[in-house]
Amino acid sequence: MDMSKIEISVIIPVYGVEKFIEKGAEALMGQTMRDGVEFIFVNDATKDRSIELLREVIARHPEREGQVRIIEHEQNQGLPAARNTGLAESRGEYIYHCDSDDFVEPDALEKMLACARSNDADIVWTDWWLSFAEKERYMSQPSYTTPIEALRGMLSGEMKYNVWNKLCRRSLYGEDIRFPAGHGMGEDMTMMMLFARAVRVAHLPEALYHYVKLNTGAFSMTKKPSHLVDLKYNVARTEEFMRRELGNQVDDEIAFMKLEAKWPMLISDADGRRAWRELWPEANAYIGRNRRWSARTRWVQLAAASGLMFVPALYGWLINKVVYGKLYR
Repeated sequence: MDMSKIEISVIIPVYGVEKFIEKGAEALMGQTMRDGVEFIFVNDATKDRSIELLREVIARHPEREGQVRIIEHEQNQGLPAARNTGLAESRGEYIYHCDSDDFVEPDALEKMLACARSNDADIVWTDWWLSFAEKERYMSQPSYTTPIEALRGMLSGEMKYNVWNKLCRRSLYGEDIRFPAGHGMGEDMTMMMLFARAVRVAHLPEALYHYVKLNTGAFSMTKKPSHLVDLKYNVARTEEFMRRELGNQVDDEIAFMKLEAKWPMLISDADGRRAWRELWPEANAYIGRNRRWSARTRWVQLAAASGLMFVPALYGWLINKVVYGKLYR
C-alpha cells in the first residue's frame, strides 16, 4: 500500500477483550471506506485469546491485506502507552482512536472524513451510542463553530472529551502532545490539548460510535488503587498545558474541569464522597458559575459543598440503581 496516500490511521489498543474483539474488529474491517485507511492494532501483552480471535477476523477479510498491522508490546504498559505506540506507527493525515471492546457504524470513517474535507477541519466530533446489553441511549453532542468554544465546552462538561468519537489531524500532536503513559484514568483529557492547537473544527450530528457499557475487564473499567493518583496527575497536566497555551482565557473552565473530574465520585459511594471533599476544594466556589450544567447537577454539588451529603447519596442511588440499573441495561 502506498503510505503517502493514507488518509486515516485507526489505532486500536487490545487488552482483555476476547468477548468483544470480534464484533469490534468486524465493524472496522467492514467499513465502507475501502482505500486510504490503515488499522493499527496494539497488543498490550494481553493474556487472553484476543489476538487469536483478531487474527481470525483479519483472515476473513483478504481485501484488507496490507492495511492491517498488529504491533506487539512485550509487557503490559497500559492504555495510554498503547495509544502512543499506535501514534508512532501511524502514517495517516488523520488519527482515529477506537477501543477494542466497542464498535463503529459501517460508514463511520467515510462520513467523518467527508465532514473533515468539506469543512477543512482539523478535528471532527460526532454523537455516539451508549450501548447496554439490551438497550442503547443516543448521546448527542453540542455544536461549536470555533476550537476555543469547543474547548470551553469540554472543560465545562457540556461536551465529552473522549478519544473515540473524534477524528483529529495527526499534525496537531506535534512533538509534545502524547498520551500520559502510566496514568490511565483521565488520559482522554489529551484530546483537549489538540483542540487548543486546532484552527478549524466541525461537529457531525450523527451517532457513529457504540460505547459498550458491559466490559468490566477492559482498559476503561479496570479499577486500580492508583486511579485517584492518575486522575490528579492528568488534571494537573491538562491545567498546565492550558495555562501555557492560552494564558488566563479559560480560568473559570479549568475550575469547572476539576469539578467535572470529581463528579463521578460524588454520586458513587461513601469512599467516593470522601474523595470528592478532599479533591480540589478550591473549585467548589465555582459550582454556581457553570451554566452549562443542568440546574439539578449544580444543586447536587452545592448541597455536597454545604455538607448535605445525603443529597448526592440519594441522587447517585437513583442514577446508578434505577436509571442505569433498571431502565438501561
